Amino acid sequence: MLEIRSATDRGIADFGWLKSRHTFSFGHYHDPEQEGFSDLLVINDDRVTPGRGFGTHPHRDMEIFSYVLDGALEHKDSMGTGSVIRPGDVQMMSAGTGVRHSEFNSSATDALHFLQIWIVPGRKGVAPRYQQVHFAPEEKRGRLRLIISPEGTDGSLAVHQDARVYAGLFDGAEQASLSLDAGRYAYVHVARGSVELNGQRLAEGDGVRVRDVRQLELARGEGAEVLVFDLRPNELPAF
Repeated sequence: MLEIRSATDRGIADFGWLKSRHTFSFGHYHDPEQEGFSDLLVINDDRVTPGRGFGTHPHRDMEIFSYVLDGALEHKDSMGTGSVIRPGDVQMMSAGTGVRHSEFNSSATDALHFLQIWIVPGRKGVAPRYQQVHFAPEEKRGRLRLIISPEGTDGSLAVHQDARVYAGLFDGAEQASLSLDAGRYAYVHVARGSVELNGQRLAEGDGVRVRDVRQLELARGEGAEVLVFDLRPNELPAF
């Protein structure tokens, strides 16, 4: 079963310097029908004006990753990490026993567009850690590249959960498929452009809950950038 979550139905936050679209309940946006899916708790589509950002704030017992689409995201945290995340980079912060961090648009002239995504960890109280990996466009072109996995397989970032995340770029005749084990769920998010999932057309910002489907087929992309989450069969995050 494919359950489409239209981009136009997402929650909206507009603080002037930040314009955000919330796939699932977050902050002041609450929808009891949109409380995450399996261990996937948050997908925030954030656009930040030049030089602005999120001041230092705490997190605990959460797997948080950032996926930059345009611009550059500057990150600093209480682990002593200082980095800039650009398109193609994937940054993962395991908050564990507790971490404080800040995130800013590092440019004084260019807007920042990125996805911030939260996955509920499989166990609490782990030591905080930071990871960042760059995946070149050719690694994702016309295929689904594993970018996050429990074991950090094939150069992916490691996550404290039974979840795998894939990223792909699709245009024209490019297509890719992903087989799911029996009983697994999946979530598909179109970060930009448009694409067909198992014959259904999806636009930028659309998401799809997937249940009782063993094969995902992505095709007929138009400037599409897609994230696919392979998840445990839980209806709501266990947090």
